[in-house]
Amino acid sequence: MAFEAGALDATIAAAAGDDPALFAELREAFHASAVRQLDLLRRSRCDGNWNIAGLRLKGLASSFHADQLLALADEVMDAAPGEPSVLRRLQVYLDGFAAAD
Repeated sequence: MAFEAGALDATIAAAAGDDPALFAELREAFHASAVRQLDLLRRSRCDGNWNIAGLRLKGLASSFHADQLLALADEVMDAAPGEPSVLRRLQVYLDGFAAAD
């Protein structure tokens, strides 16, 4: 899955205005939060923890208009805790996001 900045970067740009430092800070905050949720998903051993991390990921994606991440969060919500294919796709997305800096 290739990372597409589109609406995500437009949302961050709208919030940051003409401040490139704020843009970079918001982008990093988004990435750090998504990485944190992926870590929680990887460590989830029950439905409750898996669902909480998935819902947080979904909320993050919705807040930033990150359509690809929202689709992945929906996959998380439909998957069993620890589903490796979902975790791999999330990692690929986050790697692509980090590389797009």
